[in-house]
Amino acid sequence: MAVPPILIVGGGLAGTALGWSLHERDVPFLILDPNEAGTCSKIAAGLVTPITGKRVKPSWRVEELLPVALRLYRTVEKLLSAEFYHERPLVRLFKEPREVEWWRGRAGATGLEQWVDANAPLVDSSLFHSEFGGFVQRQAGWLDTAAYLEASRVFFAKIGTWRQGVIVEDEVETLDHGIRWHGEDFSHVVFCRGAEQRTGSRFFSWLKFDCARGVIASLRVNLQESRIINRGCWLLPHTMGHWRAGSTYEFDLTTPMETSITDLHGKLSLLLRIPFEIGGTQAGIRPIIKHRQLVLGRHPAHPRVCLFNGLGSKGVLRAPFFAKMLAEHLLDDKPLEPVVDVRAND
Repeated sequence: MAVPPILIVGGGLAGTALGWSLHERDVPFLILDPNEAGTCSKIAAGLVTPITGKRVKPSWRVEELLPVALRLYRTVEKLLSAEFYHERPLVRLFKEPREVEWWRGRAGATGLEQWVDANAPLVDSSLFHSEFGGFVQRQAGWLDTAAYLEASRVFFAKIGTWRQGVIVEDEVETLDHGIRWHGEDFSHVVFCRGAEQRTGSRFFSWLKFDCARGVIASLRVNLQESRIINRGCWLLPHTMGHWRAGSTYEFDLTTPMETSITDLHGKLSLLLRIPFEIGGTQAGIRPIIKHRQLVLGRHPAHPRVCLFNGLGSKGVLRAPFFAKMLAEHLLDDKPLEPVVDVRAND
């Protein structure tokens, strides 16, 4: 008797990483996704920054997460004969004396030196504001999320594991041996709906979302630079000589786009000394859950109903590691870490 597939609701960074984890183990699954343009995962910058934040600290668990992420993206690239992940040094320029002091206090910290290229030059001070100095990160980079997700979608659709559609949680019937949706049987359902999960959820209504909107712009600027530059905002050399810039971080999701663009323009003015022009803009809502790095696992009362959400702005780095963890939990009954187990919020 055939094993029922796992139903994955949402084909963003979380759902796609889970799909690849199951595919690697020859476990049947179906990704159900509306295939809408302009989702948070598709417009994301896809940045991987080992050192991050105002206080210039290592990104949460980057030593564990980065190797798993790189393995997944390189594996998919090889399978699909494509390139999605681009390793690029990142120049972090300090924007105020306080950041310099924080950095001086941390620069000698054990383990931090592996992410810093102490011999790399900073930037041309005639092009960038760099009066407070900075440092260059190694092992940084960016994932072309739109290309990666689309290529994954095409591959999964070709082998019959991706379908366009939406799901209403009230349509999910919970059974002792699995779940049923529209007359089809599945072993589990895993909701990977990102910020959409924050409203009208039948199963996970207790989660406290604190989503933030991010606006990203295409940029016209005369620069000869292949690295990622960050000073209060980031500047990313994208494909075919195009630049992307961002991002805003707005918890008031009703903020007018004009206000967000003005804010981003001001940040870029504090980064660039040369003229630039903002072209098109895109906005996405980051899935953030209060007081949690992310959540995954089984519903406390319905163990066949699962969640993988809350990746925030670190989805490229986090999704592969925790997709693997969730797959091992569902297939091998390995325990989840309490820090990410969704039931810890119950």
